[in-house]
Amino acid sequence: MAEDTSMISPEELDFIRQRALRRFDSIVPTAGREGNEIASDIFKGRTLAIYTSGGDSQGILNTEYRNYKKTHTNFPGMNSAVRSITRMAIYCGCKVYLIYEGYEGMIEGGDFIKEATWNTVSDIIQQGGTIIGSARSSEFRTREGRLKAATNLINRGIGRLVCIGGDGSLTGANTFRLEWTDLVQELVRTDRVTAAMAKKIPYIQIVGLVGSIDNDFCGTDMTIGTDSALQRIISSIDAVVATAQSHQRAFVIEVMGRHCGYLALVAALASEADFCFIPEWPAPENWRDVLCDKLSQMRSEGQRLNIIIVAEGAIDRDGKPITAEDVKTAVKNKLKYDTRVTILGHVQRGGAPSAFDRLLGCRMGAEAVFALMEMTEDSEPCVISIDGNVMVRVPLLKCVERTQMVQKAMADKDWTTAVMLRGRSFQRNLETYKLLTKMRTVEKDNLSEGHKFNVAVINVGAPAGGMNAAVRSYVRMALYHQCTVYGIEDSFEGLANGLFKKFKWSDVTNWAMYGGSFLGTQKSLPTPETMPQIAEQLKKHNIQALLLVGGFEAYHSTILLAEMREKYPEFCIPMCVIPCTISNNVPGTMVSLGSDTAINEICQMIDKIKQSATGTKRRVFIVETMGGYCGYLATVSALSSGADNAYIFEEPFTVQDLSDDVDVILSKMEVGAKRYLVVRNEWADKNLTTDFVQSLFNSEGKKQFTTRVNVLGHVQQGGSPTPFDRNMGTKLAARALEFLLIQLKENLTADNKVVAKTPHTATLLGLKGRKVVFTPVQDLKKDTDFEHRLPNDQWWLGLRPLLRVLARHRCNVESSAVLESVEEESADTHMF
Repeated sequence: MAEDTSMISPEELDFIRQRALRRFDSIVPTAGREGNEIASDIFKGRTLAIYTSGGDSQGILNTEYRNYKKTHTNFPGMNSAVRSITRMAIYCGCKVYLIYEGYEGMIEGGDFIKEATWNTVSDIIQQGGTIIGSARSSEFRTREGRLKAATNLINRGIGRLVCIGGDGSLTGANTFRLEWTDLVQELVRTDRVTAAMAKKIPYIQIVGLVGSIDNDFCGTDMTIGTDSALQRIISSIDAVVATAQSHQRAFVIEVMGRHCGYLALVAALASEADFCFIPEWPAPENWRDVLCDKLSQMRSEGQRLNIIIVAEGAIDRDGKPITAEDVKTAVKNKLKYDTRVTILGHVQRGGAPSAFDRLLGCRMGAEAVFALMEMTEDSEPCVISIDGNVMVRVPLLKCVERTQMVQKAMADKDWTTAVMLRGRSFQRNLETYKLLTKMRTVEKDNLSEGHKFNVAVINVGAPAGGMNAAVRSYVRMALYHQCTVYGIEDSFEGLANGLFKKFKWSDVTNWAMYGGSFLGTQKSLPTPETMPQIAEQLKKHNIQALLLVGGFEAYHSTILLAEMREKYPEFCIPMCVIPCTISNNVPGTMVSLGSDTAINEICQMIDKIKQSATGTKRRVFIVETMGGYCGYLATVSALSSGADNAYIFEEPFTVQDLSDDVDVILSKMEVGAKRYLVVRNEWADKNLTTDFVQSLFNSEGKKQFTTRVNVLGHVQQGGSPTPFDRNMGTKLAARALEFLLIQLKENLTADNKVVAKTPHTATLLGLKGRKVVFTPVQDLKKDTDFEHRLPNDQWWLGLRPLLRVLARHRCNVESSAVLESVEEESADTHMF
């Protein structure tokens, strides 16, 4: 790369280069210009290949399955996985090949199979689709085609494959593996490969990563591309809602999902759709009357628009297709509404991947390398999956078998079994959707059992995406269960001053799509002075259970209220906290509501910052994120955006560390890098501020690069909540309401008073590993650093080594995946 050396003497330039290369050798895993010298050689000498595929292998599956299996193509997040696999494998000493155009490229060979270097996968993490392409291959369905593919693999010494695709592609890869011995024998017999070459590759092994926007693969909570597709769908629906409200229209929106209704179902939850048609839960034969009666009811309640979501594979109970046009015709004919159809089509597959898919690709890709290298000849092929927030390895064939069982159940019109086989998460989504879209409470309610409880909800702390979705869900679930539900405005200040709002069903319409807090929220705690007023207001409104949605202040406040129960009987009520903060700094959960929205905002801004540097030379960006003392936002956004480093409070750094980074920057730029990106948490160090880091970089860089600072500020708290946060807030609030009702009945005295004093009646609802659990806040107290407002144990610190490895820093990293059978499921609700 050309250099601007006009301001530097030859002696200074030589000194900088020599110092940089010396430091680079000791700090990062690559020092040569080809970028393949490594720091860790635990898998040295081994070879693997990566390909992305879709629909190519269906010809070697059984005919019955092929008849209803759809074709997969490339999805957002695939490039993140390709990048992670490539760099982790190179770091561990492997030779890595990229197979372009899927199975077609495997057959063609030549330039379709190329060795990858570190820089081959630079600057691709934010790109949609797949840089190595994906294509159908009718030839691979033939034995001759597979013989050609085997020849090309043997010629390059490739015996390990990472297949990123759908279940058809993965099953085809396994069939190829099972045929391998016969294929090789034939190749040797016909002199297409030598016996010596064949001996080096006696078998092949397969690890799969599932790419599918439909999330239709059993064995994983989420497939690569699903979250990005949901974001595209929700963004489109939000835009439609604006025009529909203006014109009092009904919109019928068709989303993808020929055999799986996940996209339509979750989009319906996240967008507050009035009706949803999916293949697993077919509409009754009289669906036209049911639909129109509901829409008419809602218009009579004052609602100005109606949203109906139709999965492309929607059917009725008789198996007859229900199209978007069918729905439009039904509404227009009976209700005479101005009704429009919007078919989103392939836009759902396009665009930049979401932060979730980028992170998922990074984590799955790294685990794929370890899984593949640990396999023996007798190992069963596996799929890298996510369960809750844990990486797991599940048997490939078991996953495919269960996925096929779903399709068979649907073909047999056994809808109950189909929904059950989709998994507990799908069931929970469906149950929540059914409850939240009802217009009237039921006559008999097993949870309330005839009791008329008074429950309340309050927002505490800084605003975050998903707050309104959680309140909406809580309100409607409470009304469904025949409760009187109050919203408390302006946090504890409003509670002390009696700012209570009694909610009706329609009061929370369209709340889920908006950020911030419609109830109002403040970063305030109950004080000794306000405690008596708070107790008085709870007594005045006869509040019997309280949900707090917010950040560290909500958690801390619940502890304070629980500790004052002996003095104030009004606090002897079931209380529950849903952690909602972009900082993700609340103990008792791995993921806080709102953090996904913030990370997406950060990644989008970093993408723009990186794009702004296109064409410039030797530029370093320092991006400052929010988070208080918690480095979650900085770390995860750095990993998801392909940043080179992240400075955080939890891992103290010194001036020498910053100086070392200058050496790394110079060394990377010597081997072709044009840009370096650092993410710094706002309170990472009170002395080594963002401005100080910029000054040090400018000083130590000796004019070899320029440095720019970007302080992102409160924009990280804004924006429309992501589907992940909307759905999570909706499900957590529904789960919290159920839990509170159970506790209300358990702590109801003979004279119909609620007396809840045990620690288990003041809890925090969060994701722990593979389960969503309620933890007493007083138990969490010992796990909390109150001075810095941090949990003592933070799972995401385990992502730091991966961040450093993928950015070419020397670091120890190992597998963290759990081995499991596909039949295993968490004992409680999944987050997704």
